[in-house]
Amino acid sequence: MVKLIMAAKGSGKTKTIIELVNGAAAVSEGCVVCIAKGNELNLDISSKARLVDASEYNVEGAASLLGFVAGIHAGNYDINKIYIDGLYKLVDPKDADEFLEKLNAFAGKHNVDFTVTVSVELAEATETMKKYL
Repeated sequence: MVKLIMAAKGSGKTKTIIELVNGAAAVSEGCVVCIAKGNELNLDISSKARLVDASEYNVEGAASLLGFVAGIHAGNYDINKIYIDGLYKLVDPKDADEFLEKLNAFAGKHNVDFTVTVSVELAEATETMKKYL
């Protein structure tokens, strides 16, 4: 399953995802991963969750991010929740719909829940994005 958290920049999406990651890490029987660009969340994410700075691995673009997610999961099948903070920092907006569809297919096949934040007004959501709100 993919869940999209969509709102304007500065509206508290990152704070929300920090709370979700930390809450899931506290109760999850599986592993919890948070992918972000940069290390700004280092002090906020619980040590029970794995925080991955995508920029350290040269993740750029939809195909790269999808491959990165698949590689993380392949290395640890116990991962049941993956959070991605700032989709448009990692994926070109024109590729976001296709990425979300492929991510949802991956989620169903591998039984992983994804929560993704994107800095866009709700009014600008595409039909594909609306399916995941």
